[in-house]
Amino acid sequence: MNTEDREAVTRLINRHGYLIDTGQLDCLHEIFTAGVVYDVSDFGGGEVNGLEAMREWVLALGDRNPVAHHVTNIVLDEITDDVVRCLSKGIGIDVDGTVRSVTFDDHIERSEAGWRITRRAVKARRSPLHP
Repeated sequence: MNTEDREAVTRLINRHGYLIDTGQLDCLHEIFTAGVVYDVSDFGGGEVNGLEAMREWVLALGDRNPVAHHVTNIVLDEITDDVVRCLSKGIGIDVDGTVRSVTFDDHIERSEAGWRITRRAVKARRSPLHP
């Protein structure tokens, strides 16, 4: 993976919070593939399949969405020239000030549109020193 690809994938991961926090749900295609699998099983949401279902799921959460998504600790592992696994840490801040930590486990592929997430698993962090 060259430096340009690393920067593009890192920018992709960072962009998620900006789009979600500002409600730019019509731009999710800039981050995810049309057939994305968004796994929020750890939060009781199961797997959300596709951009439209993801958009509907986010809207249905309404005020239960975090007011801010922050991402850090981005680790990229190249699987092939066009496929990357990305682990990153997420911090979500809720309306009432509650702070939650998650781990994002992303499968990212290069396409004609550029790098896009094809699968994201959001894993809750509920106890220290535990996978």
